[in-house]
Amino acid sequence: MLTPDAGRLPLPPDDTVLHDFITELARLVRAEANEATRQIEHLWSQPLLKRVATGRAIDAVTIVKVHPDGLVELRCHRNESRFREGDMLCLSRGDPFAEPNFLVTLELDEETDLLVSTDAPGITAFDFVAQPDGWVLDEGYLNVSDYILEALDEAADTAAGRERVLPLLTGQIRPSLDLERFEYALERAEQWGLNTQQADAVASAYASDLAYLIQGPPGTGKTVVLARLAQLFAEDGERVLVTCFTHRAIANALNKLAELASREDATPVTAVKIGHEARADGLQVEHYATFDSSPLCDLSGAYIVGATPFATRTRRLHGVEFETVIVDEASQITLPLAIMAMLVARRTIFVGDHQQLPPVLATRYGDQMLRDSVFGVLVDRGFDTMLEETYRLNDVLAAWPSKAFYAGRLVPAEGIGSRRISYAQPPERFAEILDPAVPKVFVDLGHRSATTRNEQEAQLAVELILTLVACGVAPAEIGVVTPYRAQSRAIRNRLRQALPERNAERRALVIDTVERMQGQERDVIIVSLTSSDARFVSEVADFFFQPERLNVTITRPRHKLIILGSRHVLEARPGEATSQHGLELWRDLLASCAHPSIT
Repeated sequence: MLTPDAGRLPLPPDDTVLHDFITELARLVRAEANEATRQIEHLWSQPLLKRVATGRAIDAVTIVKVHPDGLVELRCHRNESRFREGDMLCLSRGDPFAEPNFLVTLELDEETDLLVSTDAPGITAFDFVAQPDGWVLDEGYLNVSDYILEALDEAADTAAGRERVLPLLTGQIRPSLDLERFEYALERAEQWGLNTQQADAVASAYASDLAYLIQGPPGTGKTVVLARLAQLFAEDGERVLVTCFTHRAIANALNKLAELASREDATPVTAVKIGHEARADGLQVEHYATFDSSPLCDLSGAYIVGATPFATRTRRLHGVEFETVIVDEASQITLPLAIMAMLVARRTIFVGDHQQLPPVLATRYGDQMLRDSVFGVLVDRGFDTMLEETYRLNDVLAAWPSKAFYAGRLVPAEGIGSRRISYAQPPERFAEILDPAVPKVFVDLGHRSATTRNEQEAQLAVELILTLVACGVAPAEIGVVTPYRAQSRAIRNRLRQALPERNAERRALVIDTVERMQGQERDVIIVSLTSSDARFVSEVADFFFQPERLNVTITRPRHKLIILGSRHVLEARPGEATSQHGLELWRDLLASCAHPSIT
């Protein structure tokens, strides 16, 4: 944490350092955008049949209905795509380069029934009536580099950027702590019942004049801390922006705020989300397309807004200023995106965990400058607090990630360590695998040649799901994590065949890749490793053995972790040191698991 005498260095920031820093960032942003454009143009140039065969497109798409709010219902005969909800896609007549073509976002994927949203003008009921059939969905790409470069220019040319944002990121200044504010916030946090580290995080962030980092390992209550902080700032009359790369994380934070607002110890605060209406599903606060269309534009007092960093550069939120911005999932925010968010407020609070998933880029640069998250850059500079008590993982599930990623500091909170899964009915099958007394198991299926799809694991995953449901485990408390979209789709297809009439139960189950599961938790998590071809795994080792991916994968369950795979995956020979380290982590993890028989 900060000490009261921490603060700015006595010398003014070095303009040469700031210039070189921002110039290099801009170069990398342009290079990233150019590479992403090259990749999408190369993909779109391939024959349609090849794009479909490789899961990069869906053909024979029919427009079922066009809604006035920009939602479009689609139907296809077959969906073997790699797409997942939230992906940017291109809807065209088969040639993405030719009109008509529309950038859309996949909002709902029910295999052959799809729902997409678009802000693009021109897609109307006329298109539906005139030519409803023969559409194609391809991978899409929206070049947002102009927004990012505009923000970098502003950082270089304004006092806020040169005196506050850039010097902080380059290590030339540090935040200062107001002791009186710290003591006030610490007392409030203790009244709310926060644990020691949570209270310190709230108090330190509230007392900081410039920035603070809160590291939230899995299940440590970082969203509660974020919401309490936003509440404190708003009580002071501040305007607060809660921002993140994903709409899902923004919604989670705002929903936690709404939950706290219903308590007796909460001061009423106005909170809204700004963004596309299609992304308001399950949101417990008001939602508006733009700031100007919300009641906040006529409000002089405090409020809390949830929006992505890009919203600050578009009509949605352009020109709106805040006192504090809270960046959630900051381990997935690059330096350029962080600068975009930091420019709209005088104080920035970063909440995240650099041991979990990093930013996703189109390319892998040798230079770490663009690959590193803002959280990874700033952590360990003396203005951060790590939350240490997990309210999710029991003692067995917490022990291994605590040792591997958190220097043994992550421990179950009181009453959590001894928790085990319980069944309304004992399992009729897979008794060893589902044994409540054994929270962590590895089921070695011994296959050797699987790559991105594995029917043996898919079938076993479905059988385990059906058995768990028969034991009384709610479908919403079961999750399946796979490295590949092809495998998650294979499992969903088999589950649909097994439960053809039980759509609600299937929808409650989350079967997806690691990226989709970050921030989520379930009573039971089934991991399908899928791959066992040593040569293939060696080629994708930087992805498959990524340590952060491993950490997220195994820290989703509250009670039971079931890993399906083959010991032969450990025969891979990664080339990079990081991948080799990840392989050794997997080897150690699997050795620490119980190895039940399939009965």
